[in-house]
Amino acid sequence: MNKNIGIIIGLIALLGIGWYAMSQSNNSATSVVQNPTGDTTVVQTTTNPPQAGSPIVVGDKTAIPTDTTVVVTGKVTPNGAFTSYWYEYGTTPSMGGKTANQLLGSGSMALNAPSYITGLVKDTTYYFRLNAKNEFGQVSDGQFSFTTTHGYAAPVGSVPTVRTNKVSGITQSSAYLDGEVTPNKGITQFWFEYGTTANLGNTTALVSVGDGAIGLQESQLLTNLTPATTYYYRINAQNQFGTVNGATLNFKTAPLAIGVSEVKTMPASGISQSAATLNGVVNPKGSQVSYWFRYGVDSLLGGVLVNTTAEQRADQVTKDIAVAVDVTGLSSKTTYYFQLVGRNDQQGGVKGEIRTFKTK
Repeated sequence: MNKNIGIIIGLIALLGIGWYAMSQSNNSATSVVQNPTGDTTVVQTTTNPPQAGSPIVVGDKTAIPTDTTVVVTGKVTPNGAFTSYWYEYGTTPSMGGKTANQLLGSGSMALNAPSYITGLVKDTTYYFRLNAKNEFGQVSDGQFSFTTTHGYAAPVGSVPTVRTNKVSGITQSSAYLDGEVTPNKGITQFWFEYGTTANLGNTTALVSVGDGAIGLQESQLLTNLTPATTYYYRINAQNQFGTVNGATLNFKTAPLAIGVSEVKTMPASGISQSAATLNGVVNPKGSQVSYWFRYGVDSLLGGVLVNTTAEQRADQVTKDIAVAVDVTGLSSKTTYYFQLVGRNDQQGGVKGEIRTFKTK
């Protein structure tokens, strides 16, 4: 009797450790920092997901059976579209049984696709196959088999419980995604999905939270976000018993801090007998700025002899932008004066210094 108990305990440990080892092959390198509450969190920079397509499915012959249950897993890459997975199984190669669909989200990295199948018959050979589907197609991979054992009890535990919480620490370019994960006695990992539409498309790194039975508050820091932009997100988690998804929420990053725009007139270039390139630098300081050049033979750039280039708009950013405009129809061997001028709705007009050049 004591020997059987020891075997059962060993098998349950193997179930969890084996699944966890498979899950860790998906983890990417991460950086750990402290969030505003002092807890550690994982830094995740934003990426642009590749073009969406059919899921990629990689079946795995590894199966961990007991008397009447089995844990199976493979890998599925959603490929940028909401993807579900399920297993076919049965006592013949034609199978006939099917697990419930589980959602893996719409990310672009390979994720484990675990499932816990119950109600099997002892000492019986079963066949199984992993399937996945999204709006671009349905894909299957491989057919493998396992045999249920005699005298082994089903593992203790269940699928994780998750809850998506409101974000914290929102800035112009970053935010902490927050959520709660309860492993429910199975070795569990979680991740967030996020994107600028409800289709999400990006995923954070996978993080293990152990096999406890209490809810854990978790967060991951996103960086390189776009100011004044709405992002959608949710938390997901999985263990050997399956995959679960939290509710999808959204937040908006802070707008750019609007300052006083700056313009600088830079030396002219490409000077010929009748043409030249007028150069300058514009820093919108977060506002919407229009700019143009004034030029002419009057050193004060006043009166009716002043010419102006077409008005153009600069990007609404907080960095210097080099601008250049070609002017033609100039007189040869003549000194010209020019100046870069800008305008925004918050402060009105700003002017750069007046510079000169002489045509050839």
